[in-house]
Amino acid sequence: MKDEKMILYVVTTDEATKQYSPLILAQTAEMMELRPVVYYLGTSLKVLKTGEAEKIKLGSFPSVAEMLQKTIEMGITIYVCEASKQMLGWEKVDLIPGVKIVGAGTLNDLALDAGATMWF
Repeated sequence: MKDEKMILYVVTTDEATKQYSPLILAQTAEMMELRPVVYYLGTSLKVLKTGEAEKIKLGSFPSVAEMLQKTIEMGITIYVCEASKQMLGWEKVDLIPGVKIVGAGTLNDLALDAGATMWF
C-alpha cells in the first residue's frame, strides 16, 4: 500500500556535489512530519566508509559527516545496498554507525511503497 507521506531519496554516486541535497531534503521532510528514507547504492557507498564523509565539505555547509550524523540523530533511516557492497569488492568494510545494510529487493519495495522517489 502506498504511503503518501513517505519520500525515498536514492543516492547513486560518491560525487561531492550530490551528497547534500538528499540529506537536506530528508531532514526537511522529517521536520514537515513526512516519512523520509535514504538509500545508498553503487559508488555512493564510498561516502559511508568511516572517515570519508569528513573529507567532503562544500561552501558554508557542514561536512557531509555532520549532515549524515544529524540525519541519523533525527531518526531518519539510512539503508545501504548489500549488492553494491559486493560490487565494490567489500567483504569487510567499516561504515559509519547507524546505517542499515539491506538486500537489493528492499529498494524495490521502498520504491513501490513511497509516495515519491527522488534519485541523486
